[in-house]
Parts: sequence; C-alpha cells; structure tokens
Amino acid sequence: MNTTHVLIIGSVWPEPNSTAAGSRMLQLIDLFQLQGWEITFASAALPSSYMYDLETLGIKKVNIELNNTSFDEFIIKLQPVIVLFDRFMVEEQFGWRVSTHCNTALRILDTEDLHCLRAARKQALKENKIFTVDDLLLTDVAKREIASILRCDLSLIISTYEMMLLKETFKINESLLFYIPFLLDRLEEDSIKKWKNFNNRKDFVSIGNFLHEPNLDAVHYLKQIIWPLIRKSLPDAKLYIYGAYPSQKVGEMHQPYENFYVMGRAKDAKEVIESSRVVLAPLRFGAGIKGKLVEAMQCGTPSITSTIGAEGMHANLKWSGVIANQPAEIAAAALQLYSDQLVWEEAQRQGIQIINNCYNKKNGEELIITIKKKQQNLYKHRTNNFIGAMLMHHSMASTKYMARWIEAKNKVNP
Repeated sequence: MNTTHVLIIGSVWPEPNSTAAGSRMLQLIDLFQLQGWEITFASAALPSSYMYDLETLGIKKVNIELNNTSFDEFIIKLQPVIVLFDRFMVEEQFGWRVSTHCNTALRILDTEDLHCLRAARKQALKENKIFTVDDLLLTDVAKREIASILRCDLSLIISTYEMMLLKETFKINESLLFYIPFLLDRLEEDSIKKWKNFNNRKDFVSIGNFLHEPNLDAVHYLKQIIWPLIRKSLPDAKLYIYGAYPSQKVGEMHQPYENFYVMGRAKDAKEVIESSRVVLAPLRFGAGIKGKLVEAMQCGTPSITSTIGAEGMHANLKWSGVIANQPAEIAAAALQLYSDQLVWEEAQRQGIQIINNCYNKKNGEELIITIKKKQQNLYKHRTNNFIGAMLMHHSMASTKYMARWIEAKNKVNP
C-alpha cells in the first residue's frame, strides 16, 4: 500500500482562472506534492474548456460516477491513506463508500466556505430582513453541512468568522477543525515596485464568476443602484465588469452610454485588476474568503466592499480600502478612494500588510503536522467523536440504500 497516496474527490474539475475555489484547490495540491505525496483527482463532473490540466502536475485524473458501485471497486483498488472531499455535497455522496471500503483513510473535508451561511444570508436578503444566526440554525443546508463536518476526521475552514461560528454556535470540537486560508507568497518590495502607480491607473472594476450567486447579485446591485450614484460625482469614470460564465441577461446589462461595460471572462484577471484604480465588490450575501478581494490586494488595488465581503479576511488590520454597506456610503467612499492619492496609497499599504500577515504559507506547514498527528492517533481521534460515528452509521443506513435504489433504477431505465 502506498502510504502517501491522497485521493481528492472534486465537486468540479479545478478552474483556477475562473474561481477562487479552483485556486484554493491548486494551493492544497501544491502543499501535498511538496510532501512527496502521490495524488489522484477524481470527479463526477463533466470536463470544461477552462479546467486545469492536472496531468501536467503528475496527477492522475479519474472520472467517477454518482450512485454507482464502480466507485467501490475503484477505491478498494486504490486504497488511499487520505481522502479529501471538495465540499460537503461530495462527502454526502462518497463519504459512506470511503468509510465502508477504506476505513483507515483519514477523511478530510474542504468546506471552501460554509454553504449554509451563504444560503441563509441569501434567504434573509430575499425576505428583506437582517440576517441573524437563528436564521441559520434550523435550515436543512446547515443540518447537512454540519453533519458532514462531524462525520469527517478534519474539516478545512477558510475564514476566521466561520471558525468562530462553528465553535461557538454549532459547538463543534476544535479538534475536528483546521483554519487554513489561502496559501500565498509574501508581497516583497521587488514585486511591489512593478505595480502601476495611482496616476497610471484609471476606472473601476468588478470581477467574479457569474455562476456564483453573490457575484451576480452584486453586479445587479451595482448596475441598478450603486453605479448611478458614483457617476454623479465621477461622470467620466468607467466600470468594467468581468467574470466567467456570463448569461445572456448579464450581457444585456452592457451599456457603454452609462460607462457600464460587461466584458465577460478576463484573459488575465491580475492585469485587469492592476490596471484599475479601485475594485468594487458590494456583496450583499456570501461566505468564506473572497478571491477577488485577495487578488486585488496582490495587485496593489484598493477595494470597496461590504462587511460580508471583508468578513474573516483581515484579522485586526485596517481594510485595504473602505468597508461600506449603504449605497450612499459606497458612493462617497468611491469618490474619495478614486480621487485622493494619499488615501489610495495608504489603502494599498494596508493590503500588503493583510496579505503578508493573514495568508502566510506557514499555515500549510501546520496543516501537514496536524494531518500526520491525526493519522498516528486515528482510532483515538474517532473514539472521541461519537456523534460523528453515529452520523456516519445513520448516513450509511440511509444514503447507502438510496444510492443502491438509484443505481438499480438506472440499470432498468438507462
């Protein structure tokens, strides 16, 4: 048995140029490969034109099927030592199969962000009410996601706010959680000097995958409410909207006469962001760490975002720009940040501090140490997690037979 074999089961094939989740996955892959671990990446998702070519990294790609015993045969033969599930829905589908046929493997859940938090906030916005934790506790998504976290040996949490929520609200034992944000290189002086300065930048930019609902909502919010207010003070400024997978309705918002440009997928996101003076991200719901805002700081571009947008991203450091939640506040912040070079340069410096202090690659080294300790004491770790064992038992008793029923039905009606 290969003692360093990692199986990653992806909800999708990674697209680092389309999503922050894709970038996050490649960071974890890089971390694992630095240990000399062999990696197999499996997914039931269809391939896309923009998926990363994992085989160039020496990673074996395997197409798997949902609700099919072929996965059982696959994992019995592979016998990985570590299995990483990409999002809780994947653990729901395959966790019981891994437990049945490869029970000695350490099961890790990469939450990406808390889906239940994002969904509850979306519902609160839809109902035009202020979100509270009570809105979260009784939702079906929360029950499913928390159950998945408890069934796994370790869950990777990307946001300090979500760590707090899981420990204090859901009372999850800290031994089951590991805080690990993006793993980034430090911003050093030689790369900082290559940034365009204030006078060599112009206009605003908003960027984000349109399949991600918080991004789509933010663009509508910009178009209908925020941008008209900003234009009153800055009539010559333009706003460029970038993002993968724009729908026809998104394209219809392209209105050059309003200086509102929908550009679609960016060939080089960093080049687009670094050429802009300010990033706009007025997110009204969401969770986790916002890749677009991290990338803005990596490019030396200040941003204006909401409390939700900046949540869990900057520790106790001042934000790299302005945090504002009301349309008039956002418009006023846009005018100041866009027009005042001293304010802009201070915001840029704050971004450097945030990247270098909050997204250190040493977090990855600590994760590896934690994984190895869990492996060495896996039996004890699991006996201390009775609720997780109980949930796995019931999951196997329900999900297993549902999967068997679906598989039998598919054979009758292919």
